Amino acid sequence: MNRRVIVIVLDGVGVGALPDAERFGDAGADSLGNTARAVGGLRLPLLEGLGLGNIAPVEGLSENRDAAASWGRMAERSPGKDSTSGHWELMGCPLDRPFPLYPKGFPGEIIGRFERATGMAVLGNRPASGTEIIELLGEEHMRTGSPIVYTSADSVFQIAAHEEVISPDRLYLLCRIARDILTGPHAVGRVIARPFIGRPGSFTRTKGRRDFSLPPPEPTLLDRCSARGYRVVTVGKIDQLFAGRGIDEAVAAADNEESMLAASRFVRDGRPFSLLFINLIDFDMLWGHRRDAVGYARALERFDAWLGGFIEILEPGTLLFLTSDHGCDPTMKGSDHTREYVPLLALGRDSVRGVDIGTRESFSDLAATIADHFGIEEVPGRSFLDLIPHE
Repeated sequence: MNRRVIVIVLDGVGVGALPDAERFGDAGADSLGNTARAVGGLRLPLLEGLGLGNIAPVEGLSENRDAAASWGRMAERSPGKDSTSGHWELMGCPLDRPFPLYPKGFPGEIIGRFERATGMAVLGNRPASGTEIIELLGEEHMRTGSPIVYTSADSVFQIAAHEEVISPDRLYLLCRIARDILTGPHAVGRVIARPFIGRPGSFTRTKGRRDFSLPPPEPTLLDRCSARGYRVVTVGKIDQLFAGRGIDEAVAAADNEESMLAASRFVRDGRPFSLLFINLIDFDMLWGHRRDAVGYARALERFDAWLGGFIEILEPGTLLFLTSDHGCDPTMKGSDHTREYVPLLALGRDSVRGVDIGTRESFSDLAATIADHFGIEEVPGRSFLDLIPHE
């Protein structure tokens, strides 16, 4: 029996506001549906054939009850809407308490410790869009050499620096220092390095982003798979979100194109894996946060065009899951993630017709389903393996 499983996370692709979305300032959020309306309809023939239009109304997509994949949606149990908690819950580690947030910037005690440890004064220290704050403070940063520190509505401590002022390696060291400081009540989900290049008025962030995450507080499905000899391979930023834990091989990829190319090459070359866990970051990083619905839609169409060929090279019996970690509605005000249901498509290589999986109460149902397939017990969530056609 083929025990291979592939999970593709369309980072920031939600399918409608969760019941508690208003508490997060996200009433009316619908990353997929609102994007479709904003661009006059989406053209995603492969995903339509898999049943994406069955999950929620999406302009341009029809319902397809003879879909090749099984379909549904999942609610986030964890009290947040960030990549770390989303990915952890997908792998069976939901959180009971949210990560700390800093809507007024970080307290003096944290900034003071960071400045003393690095010997550098900081600029910024407030919530901001990354592209906006480097335009606002980039010139002063180049003149003074002081790193730019900022946060967002997520639990992140971000450090931006021009590569000619602070090298990427030095920036990563600053992030490790911050990660060591941000513990206890100030244990933010991620410290993120944001290198950029260019001149005032035309700064550009590079692909040198790196995330320094907390390790998950409990064993995840990745830990359990790896410990039992199931080879876990990740593509994209996932290894950073799990602090490298439970991962046998991590394939670096900075954007969607690199992730899709790496995934195709990995499968086509017959490289060994049991669980291949892939993140496609552009929906979130490039288009959702920047509130660019057109770019978001084009990225979905590019993924749709790639996916058909990827499915064709899968070995018979491989289980493929498409989902997300949170929303990032490009039509909403601001630049933050949005609290939404995430889509769920489940496809066996030789599936003929899918079924309605319904609304799942936790992202961890995905982890439980994969664990069920591998014969692993004690993973939080409710398996839906018996609902989906598979070998």
